[in-house]
Amino acid sequence: MQGKAQRGLTEAGRAGILNIVHFGRGDGLNTVVTSKEAILATCRELVHTQGWAAVNIRSVAQACQISTGSIYNYFNSKSDLIAAAVESVWQDIFHDANRPEVFGSFTDCVQWVFWQMEQGEKKYPGVFTLHSIWFVEEEKSSARRRMAESWQHIQSGLLLALQQDQRVRPEAFDAAFTQEKFVEIVFSLIMAALLQHDYNCDGVLGMIDRVLY
Repeated sequence: MQGKAQRGLTEAGRAGILNIVHFGRGDGLNTVVTSKEAILATCRELVHTQGWAAVNIRSVAQACQISTGSIYNYFNSKSDLIAAAVESVWQDIFHDANRPEVFGSFTDCVQWVFWQMEQGEKKYPGVFTLHSIWFVEEEKSSARRRMAESWQHIQSGLLLALQQDQRVRPEAFDAAFTQEKFVEIVFSLIMAALLQHDYNCDGVLGMIDRVLY
């Protein structure tokens, strides 16, 4: 597997942002940005270069070279902006988590999640630290909800991959030990590894092999 090449907000990146900003005649920058996605792309760049603390109305507007009023056209508050940025970052890292067809087995999916975590840490340094998670938790419920939804999104993808794994022993699960419960256990191990920045999944994969196959 190969990670994606990353760029900061310089040259090509800044040129891309400038392409979505309208210039008025004689007044400098217009206050209209062509898309909400463009603002979220800038938020991701700020998280990439400076961390979550850099994401606020003023800094995002400055990075986009637009007025703060333009940000409010899309987001009612800083909390709304951060909530959307949280979702955008997690979707960027785990964009294929709900596509079990791209995985040959449940273990392939788990291995992919660990790989994406490692690449996500490189792309967004510090995003998986307790400090970053606490920062998001300090925001209003919308940010916490978006993060919880992102985690649920990953668990749903794991469950789909498990359900489609033809190698799983028929007797592996029963009414007391369900596929859903097993995915919860695996996901808790993934989260523990994430917070410890431990991207070696050999132990988790070994446990899965013994339970499923």
